[in-house]
Amino acid sequence: MSDTTVAPTPVSVIAARAVGLRKVYGQGDASVAALDGVTVDFRSGEFTAVMGPSGSGKSTLMHCMAALDTASGGEVFLGDQQLSGMGDKQLTLLRRDKIGFVFQAYNLVPTLTARENIELPLSIAGRKPDPDWFDTVIDTVGLRDRLKHRPNELSGGQQQRVACARALVSRPEIVFADEPTGNLDSAASAEVLGFLRRSVDDHGQTIVMVTHDPIAAGYTDRVVFLADGKVVDELRDPTADGVLERMKVLSQQAVAGTAAEA
Repeated sequence: MSDTTVAPTPVSVIAARAVGLRKVYGQGDASVAALDGVTVDFRSGEFTAVMGPSGSGKSTLMHCMAALDTASGGEVFLGDQQLSGMGDKQLTLLRRDKIGFVFQAYNLVPTLTARENIELPLSIAGRKPDPDWFDTVIDTVGLRDRLKHRPNELSGGQQQRVACARALVSRPEIVFADEPTGNLDSAASAEVLGFLRRSVDDHGQTIVMVTHDPIAAGYTDRVVFLADGKVVDELRDPTADGVLERMKVLSQQAVAGTAAEA
């Protein structure tokens, strides 16, 4: 019989990983495990979606992986750096230099222009953007003619593309995006998702995106499914229809499991 053992992914191509990750809110009888022993890795140069029903732990996983929240147990690694044991200053530098984050609500400063918002993290760090890379990001995001406009002069899709460019301009090792198209219509969503896809394909960026939308997941290389704080499935080379079908199966399994416990 042939050996079907799959060789583990070399650590050198893993941008971030969680090992036995737990996050518990509350204490005693009131405690809730938002993450219950999650082990997952995210490969460099890939676009990964994290999906699951409300309360499955998607955003909690994202925040723990991006050093925005502290896990209750288990380990988080960014490349070969282990987050547990790092002090506040180390974590701040890690978030500033190696992690990009895109929020659903854009989080742009209303008094700054698009250009100033994009450059803001570097300005805070006392650094200037690399001119060639800045131009590359701006051309990829397609907002060169809007750089002098403030957020209230931009559409929702344009504001989110500014937020994406802000996350990319410092050349982070990984970008986490939490429901980046949640506030956008279908046309604006396609703009943002197309930009994220190009940043992976053309520039080798690593992106992990929380989404509830099968169409958004169809832009990615891989979908990781969560339920009740656990990884329950994954799908490579997803299509919107394939993701929707997988979600239906998982929903049916969850209903069957609930009925069996009753």
